[in-house]
Amino acid sequence: MKTASIVGNPGCYTTASILALAPLVKNQLIELSSIIIDAKSGVSGAGCSLSLNSHFTEVFESVKAYNIAGHRHTPEIEQALGELAGSEIFISFTPHLIPIARGILSTCYGTLKAGVTAAQVDEAFHSLYQEEYFIRLLGRGGYPVTKNTRGSNYCDIGWHIDPRTNRVVVVSAIDNLVKGAAGQAVQNMNVMFGLDERLGLTQAPLYP
Repeated sequence: MKTASIVGNPGCYTTASILALAPLVKNQLIELSSIIIDAKSGVSGAGCSLSLNSHFTEVFESVKAYNIAGHRHTPEIEQALGELAGSEIFISFTPHLIPIARGILSTCYGTLKAGVTAAQVDEAFHSLYQEEYFIRLLGRGGYPVTKNTRGSNYCDIGWHIDPRTNRVVVVSAIDNLVKGAAGQAVQNMNVMFGLDERLGLTQAPLYP
């Protein structure tokens, strides 16, 4: 990125999902054919254009899935994870619209390869992200929530091991308007121009 003349920013669903799964894929800890992503977005992810589906009365007190098996961010996620894995990946991705203004919560599932331990999963996350300022690891057993990233460039990640199904479940939370959009663009610009990547982005989340 430091030498690139053009940098494309991934979408909000894409950012939350790739960051959640990258350590597992990069370290060959899960079966690549087993990846399922269940993600939820606030209504601001639909943009500012008028649409019946994003009207307050349509969204309030309701949750719905949409664009199942056909969302535009699916190829983007597959491409990035495939590059990390060194092989082609196909995922099942289902987005949901939830009645909040902003935020993405992505819950990602993968089947652990034979012999993979919880300690290996922990190490994969820590080794990849321990030096990353904007990624806050809540650790094994952690539960990220969108309110804790609201208005910030942070991504919170927690993971769980389900021994009954031999799956790892990773949860990530971001603000779709900052880390999933403008904030990430500023972060990338900082890197491209040789600036501290945190410049202008260290504001605390807007809580409550």
